[in-house]
Amino acid sequence: MKTTSLLLVDDDRAFRCELERAGCAVTLAGSGEEALAKLAANEPEIVLLDLRLPGMSGLDVLKIIRERYPAIDVIVLTGHGSIDTAIESIRMGAFDYVTKPCPLDELDVRIQRALERQALRKRATLLERGLTPPDLGTSFIGESESFRKVLELIDRVAPTDSAVLITGETGSGKEMAAKLIHARSARRQRPFVVVECAALQESLLQSELFGHERGAFTGADRTKPGLFEVAHGGTIFLDEIGEVSLATQVKLLRVLDTSTFRRVGATSEIRVNVRVLAATNRNLESSVQQGLFREDLYYRLSTIRLRLTPLRERRDDIDRLADYFIARINERLGCARQLGPAARRVLKQHEWPGNVRELLHAIEAAAIVCDGPEILPEHLPAVMRGPRAAPPIPDVTSVATLEAMERAHIELALRLTAGHRGQAARLLGISERNLYRKLHDYELES
Repeated sequence: MKTTSLLLVDDDRAFRCELERAGCAVTLAGSGEEALAKLAANEPEIVLLDLRLPGMSGLDVLKIIRERYPAIDVIVLTGHGSIDTAIESIRMGAFDYVTKPCPLDELDVRIQRALERQALRKRATLLERGLTPPDLGTSFIGESESFRKVLELIDRVAPTDSAVLITGETGSGKEMAAKLIHARSARRQRPFVVVECAALQESLLQSELFGHERGAFTGADRTKPGLFEVAHGGTIFLDEIGEVSLATQVKLLRVLDTSTFRRVGATSEIRVNVRVLAATNRNLESSVQQGLFREDLYYRLSTIRLRLTPLRERRDDIDRLADYFIARINERLGCARQLGPAARRVLKQHEWPGNVRELLHAIEAAAIVCDGPEILPEHLPAVMRGPRAAPPIPDVTSVATLEAMERAHIELALRLTAGHRGQAARLLGISERNLYRKLHDYELES
């Protein structure tokens, strides 16, 4: 048995010894009163509760446990003549019951099932707790005309249940826009679930989205709810939707059209109430024309289209964003850095291929390496301080091959992100899988 902690409410010490020999961390309580006292001091994962106890009855103990400790699963121990009482305990909230004397392997099955259910509950709770974001309007920084139009459209579309397709270059804030839409909607108190479509292989992506039944494939040792189930009542954000395979696109279209789906390996359908937001840095219209993305899914996702302007097209916002990032970094690092005028000029001149995310990383790196109160140009990444004179027009023989240029661009992205492959992939506008393949092809793996 692999349970971490077990409270045995039974006066059978021999049974306790058997459980301990099987590997359980067992605490023994000989009565209901003693069990409640030990629960108050230390909560186990599982309670094994004999219904025949001296003093307080087992059913009374069960009722109190369900009221005070809802996260603890109770497995009832009952004799052959007490099946009716055992069934009553199930109605009162017990997880399961076993008849004494019971083989340890049978009890182990019950305990493992209880632990699996606890793991599923914890997963859903963590997702709901961590993915219900506050209104992020105060950290969505910008005063340019294009940026104000984005905010106006967010305010207009947020109260609806319409699907929104958010487009923009890598690092332009697509996920942040999605969180703001959710936070200003009627679903704000429900989960906001992010699915990074580019980070998962097709089989894993379908399992994450729709869940799977126990035994659906090799390694599926338990039933797992999908993220559409976790997002029920709230919002699901499909990031980098352009990376999804045609097979998965078919299943997504069905969810959007019918609000139903099947877990992998299941036959029954599950109905959910979920708002779908999607984002991509690709030209999906071009992907539709090439047969790489379903036209019907594209139009279903893009009821509302929200385009985020790249940072180089709203340079007046660079100072505001930089000041916001500096304030956050100063608070986190416990310092008082300021951007000097020369450093601000460098930031204004840069083309920002990584957009707002690149600006954040550049300022954070500068604040860390700076040894005084003022951030100077030399504290910024070297790529931002290079000569800006137009290069001479090369002759035909000096033009680099596309392969060499791609390799150099990948190397630059890795240097800018200090070797972080996930960030480099986002900076390049490709999936991590594609980046890993290119690193292998160009022998850049280390």
